[in-house]
Amino acid sequence: MAEIELRNVSKRWGSFVGVDRFDLTIADREFLVLLGPSGCGKTTTMRMIAGLEDASEGEIRIGGKVVNDLDPKDRDVAMVFQSYGLYPHLNVYENIRFPLKVRKIDEAVHEERVMRAARMVELEPFLHRKPAELSGGQRQRVALARAIVRQPNVFLMDEPLSNLDAKLRVSTRAQIKNLSHELQVTTVYVTHDQIEAMTLADRVVVMKQGVVQQVGTPTEIYDRPANVFVAGFIGSPGMNLLEGQVSGSSFTCDNVHIDGVEAPSGRVTLGFRAEDARLAQPGETGQITAPLYTIELLGDATMLTVRAGGGLVSVKAPKDVRAEIGDRVSFVVPPAICHLFDATTEARLDGR
Repeated sequence: MAEIELRNVSKRWGSFVGVDRFDLTIADREFLVLLGPSGCGKTTTMRMIAGLEDASEGEIRIGGKVVNDLDPKDRDVAMVFQSYGLYPHLNVYENIRFPLKVRKIDEAVHEERVMRAARMVELEPFLHRKPAELSGGQRQRVALARAIVRQPNVFLMDEPLSNLDAKLRVSTRAQIKNLSHELQVTTVYVTHDQIEAMTLADRVVVMKQGVVQQVGTPTEIYDRPANVFVAGFIGSPGMNLLEGQVSGSSFTCDNVHIDGVEAPSGRVTLGFRAEDARLAQPGETGQITAPLYTIELLGDATMLTVRAGGGLVSVKAPKDVRAEIGDRVSFVVPPAICHLFDATTEARLDGR
């Protein structure tokens, strides 16, 4: 097992900065997720840990050992990629076994280790098949088993679920979560999918344009986003964000008036989550009143969206709510559920 330390690690290509002064310790056996949009530097960070990219500056340690100058094969990491990377001419058994042959592991233990890895990902009935005879989910499980059989110090996973359909993503995500619990190996997992991050991670690192925006548990990042970017990126949907004015403890903007807001007078960005607000009852006046822009039935709830504050604002309502586009609706937004951000720096305001 291994702790990973990144000390002010940067990656530059000429004047372009891919990763800027990444500084973090990943604990032994921790499942850490690097989360952010395309081009934010998350995959580059993982590739520097693996040795597939050289760091422009900074120090990378795995298990207390500086690995900056070590080849990937000498870092004792196993990688699972978005593309499965299987050998088409080998059956499942031989694909899983391949890392043991390359590393010249004693052949006497091959059978036991391959079968153990296959059992973990439920591939035993498919060991005789070639990759072309497998579904996308099964191929990804072969890739997982091939990483498991190595028994590495570190797992590195680069968007391993991106090629799977929605249903397979859910089941394979559950399998990865269970494997993480069972194997207890330090894991760095890269994704742009915030649901994957929230469900899998011990801690999440949110990145934007090569810079770390926030590090914390999924609960910490969801409940107390550090800035407007994190607030809007985390959650499904992301947090509603309204630019407006605070005067005398009241926040106002187009179609919005919320009393009891604790912030200095002036311009602020106010945020709240769709599930924390509610649809006003008949005869009740809410803090946001506007014509219904769209209505979406989600199955377990109904998403109601209006235009307010120059953008779209969504609130989750009970699944049996019925309304028509254009109906005037009112949302109750208690000040206690609101998050406040500086209008200029976009940083979270203290205490909220």
